Amino acid sequence: MQDYTDFAEKNGVILKDTGPCQFCGAQVKRGVHECLEIFNFGFSGVDYNSLENLQYKFFVVDAHTLQHPEIHGRWNNHFHLTRLTLTLRKNVQWRYQDSPRLSDILKAYKQSHPHEVLSPPTIGARGGVTTSDVLAVQDDSEACKKKIIKWAETVYESWQAYHQTVDVIAELFLKGVGK
Repeated sequence: MQDYTDFAEKNGVILKDTGPCQFCGAQVKRGVHECLEIFNFGFSGVDYNSLENLQYKFFVVDAHTLQHPEIHGRWNNHFHLTRLTLTLRKNVQWRYQDSPRLSDILKAYKQSHPHEVLSPPTIGARGGVTTSDVLAVQDDSEACKKKIIKWAETVYESWQAYHQTVDVIAELFLKGVGK
């Protein structure tokens, strides 16, 4: 199984071990490695085990992944940007069982768009909120949730060049394709 360092190497990216995160600009000391640690540990202000908070977990995953596409597979951008479209713009309450369905829709979509690439926004312009911003308010549950939503929204907007592209995939999902 590949980890983020393998994807970075495959993408010709050298990961920095010091300073702010080289991809999202999070104010950390150990670069992307610390940014990923913050992401992986989650935020104490949100109980992701509670069904009413599950949406925040998906927002965090989508936002972080889209801010760090160089350490993920190529089609991840399609998946996470489509999911943000569905949750932020189409008011879909995402459930775990929706993810395999969206993956199946993307597999079919790839067949007719094999060379399509969603090139990320420039580094530093991938949304105005980062892991360090959410971490700073994690002890206040409501502030943390608001910051997570803002994070997802700013990342979503930074990928505006591809909204029409993923709208096509989102419509397939909404029409029940792949059920």
